[in-house]
Amino acid sequence: MNSLVVVSHADPNSLTHHVAHATADALRAAGGGVELADLAAEGFDPRFDSSDLDFYRGKGSTPKAVAVEQERIDRADHLVLVFPMYWWSFPALLKGWIDRVFVNGWAFDYTPGSSFEKRLGRLTIHLVPVAGDDADSFRRHDIHDAIRIQMERGIIEYCGATVGSTTVLHESDTKPADVLAAEVREVATQVASSVHGRTIVGAASGS
Repeated sequence: MNSLVVVSHADPNSLTHHVAHATADALRAAGGGVELADLAAEGFDPRFDSSDLDFYRGKGSTPKAVAVEQERIDRADHLVLVFPMYWWSFPALLKGWIDRVFVNGWAFDYTPGSSFEKRLGRLTIHLVPVAGDDADSFRRHDIHDAIRIQMERGIIEYCGATVGSTTVLHESDTKPADVLAAEVREVATQVASSVHGRTIVGAASGS
């Protein structure tokens, strides 16, 4: 069971990075290979530029940076996306990564007026948003519906991948540090349990 954990945050000391590393640790402790991709540290360019447009229009080859990311995902059975939630959605870096990597010819095959084939049926994708809002605010404003429509249905299911766990860490800016540390460990363990299909207790290291 191989997992790719992708983290999107510019600050390596951020809570988001603590969640990503704790999740990777929990997955390793539970067994299986784990790779951690830090999009900011690796300098991934999220802009869908002229080379991406040429490939989309059938006039060029897959940009090298995109091919590298696709190969990383191809090595994984589970993809875990860890990110701060901005405007009920992904931060720009992660959204651009998805825009560039999850493209026609790899994530799906689409021929206008002819056929559509989903190509990521082998992959399960898990979401770990780190949010400032509390759980009650999520319920009041139907933010879980936004996640379901934009992320789970609009991206994961569109490409034929399986929707795995969606585990939100709430009140990231206001909870005491010791409370957050305990919740980071809990989130990491929940994701590892979902990936491995069994209850895992105490697998995550401290944050």
